[in-house]
Amino acid sequence: MKSFSVVLAISITLSASLADAKETVKIGFIGPLTGGNSAIGVGGRNSTQLAIDLKNRDPNAKYHYELVTLDDECKPSTGVQVATKMSSDNSIVAGVTHFCSSVAIATVNTYQRFAFPVIVWGAVLPDVTYKNNFSEIHRVNGTMITQNEVAAKFMTNLGYKQFVIIHDTTDYGKGHEEYFSKDIKSNGGTILASFGVPVDQQDFTSELTKIKELKPQVIFFGGLTPLGVRIRNQMQKMGIKAIFEGTSGIKSEAYIDGVGKEVAEGSLSFLEGAPAEKLPGGKFFLQQYKNENFSEPPEAYGPFAFTAANLIINAVEKVGPNRNKVNLELNKTKDVDTIIGKVTFDDHRQNIVPLVSAYVAQDGKWVLWEDSQYASKKRILK
Repeated sequence: MKSFSVVLAISITLSASLADAKETVKIGFIGPLTGGNSAIGVGGRNSTQLAIDLKNRDPNAKYHYELVTLDDECKPSTGVQVATKMSSDNSIVAGVTHFCSSVAIATVNTYQRFAFPVIVWGAVLPDVTYKNNFSEIHRVNGTMITQNEVAAKFMTNLGYKQFVIIHDTTDYGKGHEEYFSKDIKSNGGTILASFGVPVDQQDFTSELTKIKELKPQVIFFGGLTPLGVRIRNQMQKMGIKAIFEGTSGIKSEAYIDGVGKEVAEGSLSFLEGAPAEKLPGGKFFLQQYKNENFSEPPEAYGPFAFTAANLIINAVEKVGPNRNKVNLELNKTKDVDTIIGKVTFDDHRQNIVPLVSAYVAQDGKWVLWEDSQYASKKRILK
């Protein structure tokens, strides 16, 4: 026993010494860590931390990695401040950045100005990658273009033709309104009315009174969880009978917690990729996440944050902790195996994500549509 203890102590000491001997490389994470969208942000941060922790345990890793996290609060002005702070810190080589589209689009010029390579892990506004052609801006998740194509076709194929839209007045909400309206009309549906509301609006009596008179089959919501919770709860209080169809912005446990499982029942959401457990590396990711004993779930975009962090780490391992070299390496990304499947950046460094999945709230959980009792017609949307 004594000799084993001695060997173990020597082994631990050697491991620590090897870790100490490695150069430390800092990687950044920015997301909403406080406020109404913090559940998504914390899940993304934890998933990024997981990627770093796993690499630091790899004895073959060339570097020791350290995560630097900043909170954008899902506010563009705050986002620009923390993006500037991170980009101007030359000790940070690259960043996993932003869930909120209004923040992501507000910060791209900052990252380009400081030649700071980033991979967006959750924002879906197409303009983030497609409005400019900044070589520093990459995105591993999909965009609202494909989300809305699938969402509109899905609902019209189920026979729903009359829609009302409520969207927030940020670039994110206006983008969803634009693409969903176009796609509904091209699939034979009708938009009875559209209402833009500020993200901090509390009372929707005026909008919902008009919507109640219009009697739509579906209320499409283009916005994030905090606003969606308020609208869905007030729909319930006013006795409005319409399906509540949201975007990926409400694909969060916080939405179901906020409205309660009875009111949430039958709500719809659409998200790029497949459920985490059905992703190519989903079981591995979920098991490793569980092993870390994070107190919060990874949420819908955790696998994307994990993937973004690994792409950056792999680039550093290959070319060293140099921003320019890392950026050039990221720009070459093509058919790279990750837990979310193959990742390929197009000519605007946007990952090509061919799959969008539909989810329905059932018994207090988001369930993949194909696996739900709504798909098998044991339950009916209402």
